[in-house]
Amino acid sequence: MWWFQQGLSFLPVTLVVWSAASFVFSYITAIVLHHVDPLVPYISDTGTIPPERCLFGIMLNVSTFLGMATMYVRYKQVSALSPEKPKILRLNKLGLRLGWMSCFGLCIIANFQKCILYYIHVLGACLTFGVGSIYMLVQTILSYLMQPELHSKDIFWARLAVFLWSSSSILSMFVSSVVLYSGLYGQNLVQKLHWDPQER
Repeated sequence: MWWFQQGLSFLPVTLVVWSAASFVFSYITAIVLHHVDPLVPYISDTGTIPPERCLFGIMLNVSTFLGMATMYVRYKQVSALSPEKPKILRLNKLGLRLGWMSCFGLCIIANFQKCILYYIHVLGACLTFGVGSIYMLVQTILSYLMQPELHSKDIFWARLAVFLWSSSSILSMFVSSVVLYSGLYGQNLVQKLHWDPQER
């Protein structure tokens, strides 16, 4: 039997596949309609102009609910596996709150486009990526505390690797955005969807 057919393990699989599809479909739609340049646009740029904006919003809203459901199942799983460990239970509750805040940020990203309400969109990105990264840290700590009785060291190391990779990606995105919007590369970059090869 396939592992993702057992219990509710289809939730994280569906979350990843659906979220990836939302980015791919909005990207393809934006490219076909010439709304963005095909070479490495911001994901947010591919969800700025209708009809891809509508597709992007609907699909990310579904991802939000799939994420909330996945995090709730993880919360219940940890609660059931460690019912008499108060430290783990406190961290688990904190993790659920952080995870749902991150999902709320994804909902903000989906519904407030970068070119229309930039600062609200950035707030959603900070919630999604920043708070989501802290959620991953909490899950990594929980995995560490639950070994060797409930988790192997491999689960801990895998979660730690994903957390470090995600954190370095967020740092890279932040630095790149600060450099891009520093004013050295032109004005009104938030509204810009096409790049001229002569520009810096």
